[in-house]
Amino acid sequence: MASQEKVLSVNHLVINFKTDNGILKAVRDISFDLNRGETLCIVGESGSGKSVTSKAIMGILANNAIIENGNIMYRGENLLEVSEDEFYKIRGHKIGMIFQDPLSSLNPIVRIGKQITEAMLINSDKLKLMYNDLISDDLIRYKNTLSKMNIEIAGEKRKLEAFLSQLAAKENVSAEEKAADKKAAKEKKLAFQEFEKKTRAQYEKKAKELKAVLEETEKKAKRQVKEYKEKATAEHKARLAELEKQRAAASGSEKENIQKQIEAEKLEYTNKLKLTKAEAKRRALAIMREVGIPEPERRYKQYPFEFSGGMRQRIVIAIALTASPEILICDEPTTALDVTIQAQILELINKIKAERNLSCIFITHDLGVVANMADRVAVMYAGKIVEYGTAEEIFYDPKHPYTWALLSSIPDVDSKEKLEAIPGTPPNMIYPPKGDAFAARSRYAMNIDYREEPPMFKVSDTHYAATWLLDPHAPKVEMPKIVSERIRISLEEDAQGEQGAY
Repeated sequence: MASQEKVLSVNHLVINFKTDNGILKAVRDISFDLNRGETLCIVGESGSGKSVTSKAIMGILANNAIIENGNIMYRGENLLEVSEDEFYKIRGHKIGMIFQDPLSSLNPIVRIGKQITEAMLINSDKLKLMYNDLISDDLIRYKNTLSKMNIEIAGEKRKLEAFLSQLAAKENVSAEEKAADKKAAKEKKLAFQEFEKKTRAQYEKKAKELKAVLEETEKKAKRQVKEYKEKATAEHKARLAELEKQRAAASGSEKENIQKQIEAEKLEYTNKLKLTKAEAKRRALAIMREVGIPEPERRYKQYPFEFSGGMRQRIVIAIALTASPEILICDEPTTALDVTIQAQILELINKIKAERNLSCIFITHDLGVVANMADRVAVMYAGKIVEYGTAEEIFYDPKHPYTWALLSSIPDVDSKEKLEAIPGTPPNMIYPPKGDAFAARSRYAMNIDYREEPPMFKVSDTHYAATWLLDPHAPKVEMPKIVSERIRISLEEDAQGEQGAY
C-alpha cells in the first residue's frame, strides 16, 4: 500500500467559466488528496470537470476561468495564490503533465532530440540556477505577497461587478427602487474603494519589508556565486597547469593519455558552470532508453512524423521526465492509441512511477483502462466527485448508479451479459440541475434526487458515495446484473490465482 504522506491536497475547489451564454459551472466543490507514490485515477465522461481540475493544478486554466472557492495545497503553498514566477519553478519541474494527443504536444518541424533537450538547455546556466536557488525562498515570499493582494482585490471586484450586473438586469423598476439601487451601487463602489485602499496598504507594507530582506539575500547570493566560480576556476587552472607540466615531461602514448585528461578536465570545468549540449544529449538518450525508445541515437535526429502514435507518446513522457518531477499528471494519455499500445504505455507509466517513486494523477473516461494501475479512484460527474474510494472498493463494491453505469459499459470477454450504454447526455452546466445531476439518466432515481443534492455518505473510512440510495430510508436496490456478474467472476479468478500461488 502506498505511503500516506500527502504531496497534494485539493480542498473545496469551485471553478466557473465565463461564456457568451452565461456562467458555466465546470467544477463544483471537489476535494481529494494525493499520497506519495500512489496513483489516483479521476474517471468520468467528457465534460465532467476532470481536465479542468488538472489544468488548475498546473496553473494553465483559460483566461475566462473564475476560481470561486477552494485551494490546491502543494508543499505548504496554495497553488491558486502563488505568483507566476513561483509557478514557473513548479510547472514541469515539480509537477509534470502528459497530454492525451502526443502529436499536438510535439512540434512537427523540430527534431525529437531538440524537443527533449530544449528545457534542459534553457536552464543550462548553472551559475544563474545557483543564484536563483539561493534567492528563491525570499523572492517567492515577496512575489506571493503581491499576488495574494491582487487576488483578494480581484475577488472583491468580481463581487462588485456581479452586484452591479444584477441591478442593471432589473426590469420595470419604479422610481423609488431606481433611487435605492443607485444609492446601493454608490455605497458598494465606495466600500470596494475602501477595501482596495486598505488591502493595498496592508500588503504593500509587508511587501516593502520582504523586498528589503530580498535585496540583502540577492547581495549575499551574488557573493556566493562569485566565490564558487572563482574557486572552481582556480582549481581548474591549477589542475591544467599540473597536467601541462606532466605532458611536457612525458613522451609517446603517455603524452596522448595526459592530453585526454586535459580535455576531460576542460569538459568537467565547463559542466560545473553550464550544461553543455553534449551533456544534454547524453541525458536525453538515457531518458529515451528509459521510456523504451529503440535505437535512441538514430531516433534522436528524427521528426515526430517518423514515429508511431505509441512512440510519440513515449517521447512526450520522456520530455515530462527530464526535470524529474515528483507528481505526474496523465490526462487521458492513451485515448488516441490502439488497445495493444495502450497497454504498453500504461505498463511504462507504472514502471517509471515505481522506479522514481512518483505520485500520479491519471485522468480517463474509461474505468477499464485504470483497473490495474489505480490505488484510489475518484468518479466525477457534472463537476462533482460522486464516488471516492480505493480501487478495490470502486471495482468490487461500487455504490453510485453512475459508477455502475461506467462499469456496465466496459467490454469484457468473460461476462455473457449485454453491455449497457448510459442513456441520455450529461447536463448543460450553464444550467446545472437541481438535486442529483445524474438523476435524469438513472433508472434508480427517486423523487428526492430531483429536489435535493445528496451528501457524501460514508461507506467505509476510505470509501464515500454521493447517492440517496445509501440513505437509511432509501429502498434497497441491486446493482446491474452485468456489474455483479463481473465482480463474481473477478473474485473467483482472484481466489483461483491465490490457490495456484500455493
